[in-house]
Amino acid sequence: MDEHQIAQKLGWFSIGLGVAELTMPKTVARTMGVDGGKRLIQLFGLREIAAGVGILSQRKRAPWLWARVAGDALDVAALIAALVASKKRGVVAATLATVAAVAVADVVCAGQLTREGA
Repeated sequence: MDEHQIAQKLGWFSIGLGVAELTMPKTVARTMGVDGGKRLIQLFGLREIAAGVGILSQRKRAPWLWARVAGDALDVAALIAALVASKKRGVVAATLATVAAVAVADVVCAGQLTREGA
């Protein structure tokens, strides 16, 4: 699988996650082990949808993948804050590990597409 196929999959992943965050924020929060934060999760959902649409609709995908990387940093910061406050630290830690793994894919793909476009 090349970086363009990976970017396309990340774009669809972004849209799917964003729709879930936007339409089911309480369910997403429970799944992540986070208490509350409904509006923040919905805002994160809008960010995910925007990045996904950008990745899938634009010829130059690298900037949109870098936007996902920036979003990953926000997600990590929010999850670290939740980790400190949550009674479900194991669930939050697992969510944090998942976000970190996806962030690695985002960084690698964004880097490859950036080098390709240079």
